[in-house]
Amino acid sequence: MIEAELITSLQNARVKNLVKLRDRRPRNQQGVFIAEGYRAISRAMEKDVNPEEVYFCPDCFLGENEEALLAQAKARGADLFELSKHAFEKVAYRDRPEGLLAVIKQWSYTLDDLKLSKPPFLLIVESIEKPGNLGTILRSADAAGVDAVICCDSVTDLFNPNAVRSSTGVLFSMPTVSASTDEVIQWVKQNGIRTAATTPHTDQIYTDTDLTGPLAIVMGSEQFGLSEKWLDACDQKVLIPMAGQADSLNVAMATLITLFEAVRQRG
Repeated sequence: MIEAELITSLQNARVKNLVKLRDRRPRNQQGVFIAEGYRAISRAMEKDVNPEEVYFCPDCFLGENEEALLAQAKARGADLFELSKHAFEKVAYRDRPEGLLAVIKQWSYTLDDLKLSKPPFLLIVESIEKPGNLGTILRSADAAGVDAVICCDSVTDLFNPNAVRSSTGVLFSMPTVSASTDEVIQWVKQNGIRTAATTPHTDQIYTDTDLTGPLAIVMGSEQFGLSEKWLDACDQKVLIPMAGQADSLNVAMATLITLFEAVRQRG
């Protein structure tokens, strides 16, 4: 096993700090976040997002590739720390930890940083509340081949451990921007990008709507849907028809359905 400092005490300052990084304020104050598990850490390094620190516990390993991953992280400048099983279970976010946890520096993109395809294809989400939904939305956007995800008036944090986990590493490859609704509305209009907003308050079914050309799909929050500001500003309002008793879908599922209708139409 690769050499590293051994930590066994739950009172160790590093262990205490890893627990603190579950919360948004300490993450933002330190400018870092945690990524847990082999897949997340390996996908980060595949995209040249290199950990600053990696904590590991051999007793929790599930496979045979962990040591090679640790060697790669060390070669890229990460400090390595071995934790006892008791200590790792204290810092792990997952119920069944895999024995790998990395501390990674946060980053940010602006609207001007985005590189748009021709024609552009974007996903805009407003005030998403649940980190797990945000991570799943990133996976759907990646699968659909969108240029970027734009988060308007963010409620949840992109670097929340649940968002990181549910993104299954897509976080490291999908450009994601946070901006105000006013900024995004102005930006899409300046760039000639048509917006299609999902809402139950229309008769226009999403499959009967033209979703080709320069396009941004716009999705609202789990509880309240889209704001009046977005509904007034959008170019098209589209409906996902509901045949049963439920009057709405989970926002991550609704996003997936709408994105792939656009993919179908765009060929």
